[in-house]
Amino acid sequence: MTDVATTQRPPTRERIWFYSNYHCNLACSYCLTESGPGVARRALSEDQMRRITEEAAELGFGEVGITGGEPFLLPFLPELLRDLATRLPVVVLTNGTLFGGPRLERLRPLAGLPVRVQVSLDSADPEVNDAARGPENFAKVIEAIPRLVELGVRVRVATTGAGVDPGDLERLCALHRSLGVDDADHVVRPVVSRGRGLGMDGAVAAGVDELQPELTITADGAYWSPFGPTVVDGVLDTDLLLTRTVRPLRVAADALDRVASGRPAGDDARTGIR
Repeated sequence: MTDVATTQRPPTRERIWFYSNYHCNLACSYCLTESGPGVARRALSEDQMRRITEEAAELGFGEVGITGGEPFLLPFLPELLRDLATRLPVVVLTNGTLFGGPRLERLRPLAGLPVRVQVSLDSADPEVNDAARGPENFAKVIEAIPRLVELGVRVRVATTGAGVDPGDLERLCALHRSLGVDDADHVVRPVVSRGRGLGMDGAVAAGVDELQPELTITADGAYWSPFGPTVVDGVLDTDLLLTRTVRPLRVAADALDRVASGRPAGDDARTGIR
């Protein structure tokens, strides 16, 4: 049996993503899934994510990514992160506004595990940040990050913007360093022209040619990229849909490989990529 840890991992096996849910306590102006408090949850179950992660490890995937919606609205998430980290390293994306009281304490067992909590922070200016993400977002995030760091949880800061001002970026970097997050754990990404970001000034295109292949599992099927399962005016995009079949995972993984090699995704009539 080949040890995947000692061989070169193909690009299509670097990471598998879960859209854990679509509802969120925020409604960010550039959200590609148009998430918010009133949207349909369309959540993956705890058992689904656990079993698919087991299959992903067997297929040679290198890491699990969890996004939403806001994943921490799922009550079982802290314990699930701990369990998944015994199989593969995990990165979970969050708006960082829910870390207080019992929920924060339930993250303590993640200390020392291969789990990164990626918190969104778009500007060192509270007004600029909150204009896109919602009132008091900045203050809550600034409180949450050092709390997580103090627990021993590794934190990444993600900045999203259609052209971040260099001066503001410098101030933001100084801020995240003061909160205990190193430069290596700060990522800057553009607004993607999908969902609410569709047509925004400075937003970048997102299709098969622009996006690296990262198998993404949702309640609606498997996608080419976590930028794929977007929503426009309440309608789910399917142009980057690989297959409606997510288990066994090999079906979706093989579909991703076929598209990455320039072949059709498969025979599923509901597949978006041809």
